[in-house]
Amino acid sequence: MSHAAFTTLKLQQELIANLAELGFEGMTPIQEQALPHVLDGKDVIAQAKTGSGKTAVFGLGILQKLEPKNFSVQSVVMCPTRELAEQVAEEIRRLARPIPNIKVLTLCGGTPLRPQADSLKFGAHIVVGTPGRILDHLEKQTLDLDSVSTLVLDEADRMLDMGFEDAMEAIVAEIPRARQTLLFSATYPKEIQAIADHVMVEAVSVKADDQQSNPSIEQDFYRISDEGERDVAVRLLLLQFRPDSTVVFCNTKRHVKDLTQYLKSSGFSVLALHGDLDQKERDQALVRFTNNSVSIMVATDVAARGLDIDSLDLVINYHIASDPEVHVHRIGRTGRAGNKGHACSIVINKEKHKLKRLGEYLGQELETFGLPDTKLLNQPTYKAPMSTIQIDGGKKQKLRPGDILGALTADYRIEGNDVGKIQIANSWAYVAVKNDILDAALQLLNGGKMKGKKFRARKI
Repeated sequence: MSHAAFTTLKLQQELIANLAELGFEGMTPIQEQALPHVLDGKDVIAQAKTGSGKTAVFGLGILQKLEPKNFSVQSVVMCPTRELAEQVAEEIRRLARPIPNIKVLTLCGGTPLRPQADSLKFGAHIVVGTPGRILDHLEKQTLDLDSVSTLVLDEADRMLDMGFEDAMEAIVAEIPRARQTLLFSATYPKEIQAIADHVMVEAVSVKADDQQSNPSIEQDFYRISDEGERDVAVRLLLLQFRPDSTVVFCNTKRHVKDLTQYLKSSGFSVLALHGDLDQKERDQALVRFTNNSVSIMVATDVAARGLDIDSLDLVINYHIASDPEVHVHRIGRTGRAGNKGHACSIVINKEKHKLKRLGEYLGQELETFGLPDTKLLNQPTYKAPMSTIQIDGGKKQKLRPGDILGALTADYRIEGNDVGKIQIANSWAYVAVKNDILDAALQLLNGGKMKGKKFRARKI
């Protein structure tokens, strides 16, 4: 299916040329529907999920009217999680490559306020952050929003679910009313309509035609007769399909913790993602999952917000979501970037009404199957292929991925294809290595030098 070219839009030629260099071949459905209205300066409500191309919609809208010589905050993008905010900021920077000296600042919790405040003193064009941390800066008067002309609420439904409504309203009150407001939400509950009515003016609503069903995702529904079968059902599905990366969605933190413990005791490499984790624990969990050091993540919907993985092989719904739109959002995390996706849902008899409602929403007749043969339980489990090493040094020490790769491959024992994803933050770095060369990698990193200095390295 062909989509309209970006050249059909009223975009600066430099931005269009950059899109071509970045490999944007044509507009996604949400881009095709929303961008013309955004570029016309209208308020827009867009029903769009992660992975739909929504960031380019508001990113291009922001950049089209940005005044580079004016180093005051001209646009604010609110996101539900630090991970999503960092992804959004990085994508806007990519889109802004042809415009010199554009400053995109990320304001999120989990890092000290003072360095962010110091950075704000020198000005910024675009602020991307979580409501809580943006409000912190407003209250401390380290952030001035008087020049904001574009406000973006990204994954607005998730921000409401996470209890950010009061913070969002307080931030909106500090932004001039003569602005453009863009609201993006995977689902559209009545609370979103209330927010839209309050902060937007004559908003245009758009929803991509492919929002409800992604044909590249194969869906299977497995029936069980008793609640106690859910854990074994997940185990059987993992042993049947043996995916490299799986997210299992549970409705409660208690189920996340219990299932994680069960799978761990069964021999799987698994971790939990839930609201009781602190920021460091959450960061490490996401790093290990995204670099293939852990093959299974068990999560609640709230905890998984901002999780953006292109190559996710399987999604398992431990429970059917009460809201069909939440179900679509969950399974939309597989089958991205042109890949085939697979989603399995576990259904008990008393959930038949949820299944019927979901089928009506998707416009499909949903059939249930029995679980795979229990003989699979005799098969060995499988482990993630990589291990993660943390290095106590990062951007502040001027470490780059090339320094880490060079330190690992300088000795003939390790080859480049033994090293996986390298991620560098301000004061630390993570590198994934194949399990069978973990000990050698630790010896090289702890025994050698990078940038003329020694750094401590350890497995996490």
